[in-house]
Amino acid sequence: MGSLLVQDQSPTKPSKPHLKSKQSPLSDRFSEPKNVDFSTWVSENSSKIFAISLLSLSVASLFFLLSAGDPTTLLCYKTHQPKHPQKIEFPKIHYNSIPPILDKSSPFSSFHSDQWIVVSVSDYPTNSLRSLVKMKRWQLLAVGNSRTPKDWELKGVIFLSMEQQANLGFRVVDYLPYDSYVRKSVGYLFAIQHGAKSIFDADDRGEVIGGDLGKHFDLDLEEVVAKHQRVLQYNHVNSNQTVVNPYIHFGQRSVWPRGLPLENVGEVRHEEFYTEVNSGKQYIQQGISNGLPDVDSVFYSTRKLGAEAFDIRFDEHAPKVAFPQGMMVPINSFNTMFHYNAFWALMLPVSVSTMASDVLRGYWAQRLLWEIGGSVMVYPPTIHRYDKIEIYPFSEEKDLHVNVSGLLKFLVSWKSGKQMLSEKILELSYLMAKEGFWSEKDVKFTAAWLQDLLGVGYLLPRLMVVELDKERTSSGDGYQREFIPQKLPSVHLGVEESGTLNYEIGNLIRWRKNFGNIVLIMFVSGPVEHTALEWRLLYGRIFKSVVILSMKADADLAIEESHLDQVYKYLPKIFNRFTSTEGFLFLQDNTILNYWNLLQADKAKLWITNEVPHSWTTVPITGNDSWFFKQANMLKEVVSTMPVHFQVNYKESGPSEQSLTVCSSEVFYIPRHFVVDLIDLVDCVGNLEIHHKVAVPMFFMAMDSPRNFDSVLSTMIYETQALSNNSSQFYSAQVPAVHPWNVHSEPEFIKLVRAMAAGDPLLIELV
Repeated sequence: MGSLLVQDQSPTKPSKPHLKSKQSPLSDRFSEPKNVDFSTWVSENSSKIFAISLLSLSVASLFFLLSAGDPTTLLCYKTHQPKHPQKIEFPKIHYNSIPPILDKSSPFSSFHSDQWIVVSVSDYPTNSLRSLVKMKRWQLLAVGNSRTPKDWELKGVIFLSMEQQANLGFRVVDYLPYDSYVRKSVGYLFAIQHGAKSIFDADDRGEVIGGDLGKHFDLDLEEVVAKHQRVLQYNHVNSNQTVVNPYIHFGQRSVWPRGLPLENVGEVRHEEFYTEVNSGKQYIQQGISNGLPDVDSVFYSTRKLGAEAFDIRFDEHAPKVAFPQGMMVPINSFNTMFHYNAFWALMLPVSVSTMASDVLRGYWAQRLLWEIGGSVMVYPPTIHRYDKIEIYPFSEEKDLHVNVSGLLKFLVSWKSGKQMLSEKILELSYLMAKEGFWSEKDVKFTAAWLQDLLGVGYLLPRLMVVELDKERTSSGDGYQREFIPQKLPSVHLGVEESGTLNYEIGNLIRWRKNFGNIVLIMFVSGPVEHTALEWRLLYGRIFKSVVILSMKADADLAIEESHLDQVYKYLPKIFNRFTSTEGFLFLQDNTILNYWNLLQADKAKLWITNEVPHSWTTVPITGNDSWFFKQANMLKEVVSTMPVHFQVNYKESGPSEQSLTVCSSEVFYIPRHFVVDLIDLVDCVGNLEIHHKVAVPMFFMAMDSPRNFDSVLSTMIYETQALSNNSSQFYSAQVPAVHPWNVHSEPEFIKLVRAMAAGDPLLIELV
């Protein structure tokens, strides 16, 4: 399936403090700024990184983003086999012979506490840490790494240096990177070893609102059960909805969490009715952060006004909300409460990028949580996190943006016949490695983690029956409850909601509703590595999926290889991949699509530029050696082998024997009921090298009479010569499409967005 980029595929290094590896520029995710090289993806922080910027817009709240897969998925981040398939050995664990691991080396061997806060530290104590240490009945544990000052100390805090970690006897230490926050895994084991019943996963920049975790989270689940507490839970009538943006529930439709697939950012509709369920099994509790919430680099780099720090506020009065089996939510490592029954889920993967580790852990854990009847619950603002105005490392999130959608599909479809939770945990980690979502290193790490858990005395919970395939229906009226989230102001994003904005968002929803089940197939002739993400973000807001073709494939960017001269031969592969769509729209990157002017088009008809002068032309065949002569001969050969109904159609509307119809075919649409016809016609071509400009008009005339084509594209602007500077005077928002308009860089994309904002005003907020 999908392949998440693996950060470290080198052989495992022993984690001995005196054998420090070269420090990574991103040593601790949230502690220190990093100079990020955006050149490969989106140019280093040009005022408003457009393509990426695009993202923030479509957030259909007022921003923008995409949507592509199903009515909720936009980027066509395809799933594919791992690049380098290799045999991965399944670890064997002898569960009955795991020796106890006792704390014989630390000064705290006799100390026990029920409630722990675990943080990673790379610098001297922050004010936030000083606030955390003051919380009563909670023990703060700080885990060091290779960048932590040697003299780190804070009264009341248990600090585990690299040396102390190496002497604790945990197997996981051998797999941990030296300079990363994922060394918190040692801290989790230490806390469990010393009596933990609750672990608050935190960082050193968040302050608990009111200074009391008990006022925000459900710390005593037995008491919750005893009081028969009822809570809201998302409905799951739509089985295709596998992930949710929880920020919408808490009043911020225009903000999305790190780890939410980009194609889902544009889904801003709230639940109309929630199901009321019994509480008590919310073993993982995710808090919302005011100030700087958990957002990805796309959001962080595009929604700022200069050097202004984020101070985003969520609805503190919104009710906590649970998620049913089959539905997931991004979970982070700096504002999350884990109960004893979910301690096994604390393991932070080591072979993926640091910005992806806790997100992958969260999705992996949620799928396994269903096996024990547990759930995730999200709570109103629990901490305030301060924005240090750092550049978020986009490159460290590339694996998330490329294929987190594939991971979600894999997890939801995963089934296991294992009889113990430990076996299911190991099996899922193993299969995720086989599918390329992380590496074999994490399989071995999982085995070490399980053995360490059992070694410190942890008791894994029992399994329960999981019925994910059971038909989901909404509960009866007595079990439903309505809650309408607030729409909090978004002045911090440089846009204040207004009636005009609501109208513009309404348009976006209308466009999405109209085209949300159409796949856009885009051929990019320019530097696709610099523009692929931007195209997906722009058009992904509107279409079901965006499939990008180019001369050179790039698995990491989900770019598929094809050649424009005969690109039609690749289309059947895409058709077969999307079997439930209304249709397919083909577009070359030198043509701009004004989607807002396509609403009146008939999606049951063929669209092409047959009424556009200079695009659809008939040329005489002269000279036995001319290109047109050779193309015409091949075309005649194909027509002669067509089934009779295709031949009749073509000969009725096609050109004379001494001429040839040529269409530049920069943009055309194939409705679902013509897909089989087009596949049959492509088969008729076989190995003949008929050019795209000749084959496509032939296919269209064979499938139907031009008088039946929809004329929606007839008014497009079409020039044969490219303008050197993409003059804005050439562009018009009043036509369905504009040709030519070339985009090879981010500045050119920004210019395009400014022009397109005349038809889609939400886009103007990007630049």
